[in-house]
Amino acid sequence: MSQTINNPDVYLHVRVIIGIILGLSVSRLLSGLSRFAQHPLRNPVFVTHLLWVAFAFLCVVHFWWFEFYLASVSEWTFELYIFIIFYSSLYFVLCAILFPDSLAEYAGYEDYFMSRRQWFYGLVAAIFLVDLVDTAIKGSAHFHSFGIVYPARNIIYAGVAIVAMFVADKRFHLAIAVLGLAFQIFWILRAFSTLH
Repeated sequence: MSQTINNPDVYLHVRVIIGIILGLSVSRLLSGLSRFAQHPLRNPVFVTHLLWVAFAFLCVVHFWWFEFYLASVSEWTFELYIFIIFYSSLYFVLCAILFPDSLAEYAGYEDYFMSRRQWFYGLVAAIFLVDLVDTAIKGSAHFHSFGIVYPARNIIYAGVAIVAMFVADKRFHLAIAVLGLAFQIFWILRAFSTLH
């Protein structure tokens, strides 16, 4: 027997799983940050790492904010549902990479981050490329409402992240962390400060 489900009900159902995954992501970041207060001398702060933590936190809460536009999706399929779970799960893995369960094998966050940079930047690149698909799902008008800046931004973020996977210069990583965080703040204030 076929049953029709109202779109708002389906979207609410999808929002629950997104909320769980993103809640775990935020929890991972906040738990990791609390370690600095709990054990300030155990693992010294690495500024580049902290900037990326701020970037990840901002991206996670921004994702939660802009996925409101999924309410405009008129037909939900299992494939779309899996895609949204996959996309939100990328954020959890990114947050888990920033704060591993243990740093016992490493000299601290600087050593850890630099040794895991290929994983971290690979995830950043994947997130910004997958975001293009996510935005397209919400409709052509929605996608084009952000202008050329949106796809250019995503491709540049992904491209720089791919380059960063293979660069060992710590000044380079600090510079792109500062620029990435600054532009993300600008982008959110420019395009997403109010949902319509």
